[in-house]
Amino acid sequence: MGITCGIVGLPNVGKSTLFNALTAAGAVAANYPFATVDPNVGVAVVPDSRLDEIAAIAKPRGVVPTAIEFTDIAGLVAGASTGEGLGNQFLGHIRDVDAIAQVVRVFDDPNVAHVGGRVDPVADVETIHTELALADLGTAERALDRLARRVKSVDPDAAAALAVVEKLEAALAAGLPARSVELTEAEQPHARELHLLTAKPMLIVANVDESGGDSDLDALRERAAADGTELVVVHGQAEAEIAELPIEERGEFLAELGLDEPGLHKVIRAAYRALGLSTFFTANEKEARAWTFRTGARAPQAAGQIHTDFQRGFIRAEVVSYTDYIACNGEAGAKQAGKWRLEGKDYVVQEGDLILFRFNV
Repeated sequence: MGITCGIVGLPNVGKSTLFNALTAAGAVAANYPFATVDPNVGVAVVPDSRLDEIAAIAKPRGVVPTAIEFTDIAGLVAGASTGEGLGNQFLGHIRDVDAIAQVVRVFDDPNVAHVGGRVDPVADVETIHTELALADLGTAERALDRLARRVKSVDPDAAAALAVVEKLEAALAAGLPARSVELTEAEQPHARELHLLTAKPMLIVANVDESGGDSDLDALRERAAADGTELVVVHGQAEAEIAELPIEERGEFLAELGLDEPGLHKVIRAAYRALGLSTFFTANEKEARAWTFRTGARAPQAAGQIHTDFQRGFIRAEVVSYTDYIACNGEAGAKQAGKWRLEGKDYVVQEGDLILFRFNV
């Protein structure tokens, strides 16, 4: 789908270490500010045990999981909205992504410098939020000036756009992110034209070490909850070590850490949720595959994720839920049990559906 989640944060909080572990892309991870200048881009497989279970029944020749793209963006600093630390360039990189994963340092290591001279996760979150909001406030103020001139020239669309921008500007001036503003369906296109940073969905990734940082984590959880933001806790260095191990050795290492899966899996799934994405499956003798679609999409739009011809010539969808597919031991059993059903163009695809699309072009 070409959807990407940007990894942001202050310098030296573990962004590139997390990115490397997520994507195995080998980005530079160094103990100095702005080790990353140009954004690194990599793809992470979305872990989904359902696909393995489907493949065990369908016995296809190949199995293809879905994936999500991550972009490692250089560290922001206080004053980024006015150009500090190459801020304008880095804010531009953030503007290009669809969602934001903010990495926050919750570990204290004298060998790894903190740009603020102290470890304070909540303050770090506030710094990033403030810089994004200030950048958006500047964008909104410039748009207000531009739209006010258009209103005077009797532009019929300008008045409606101006009202939307005024609403957004008021929220930003009050320290609220643009995503907190409720907009009607008619207002949303005007808001999207601004490409506001704080309109993007966000999650917070707390990078901890062996000490855990419980008090800092508690404060960070309260801050995330107040903002309606999902918080994921990972041990960045341990995750990097796990990612470098052969697959057959990872289970034992995780068991030693008391984990049932890598924390990175939680980050990937949280990013997936933040982006408003869901998964449907296709399965036959050739291939079992997971597909990404926008939550709430109807059958023709989901079909378009496979090929535009599927959407253009959509006839119907043959659908069974993942739960019924597994319980009935596959397609034949689902049909015999009456769980295999036909759906038309108005069907809203559900998370975990197995679908066979019928089309004609």
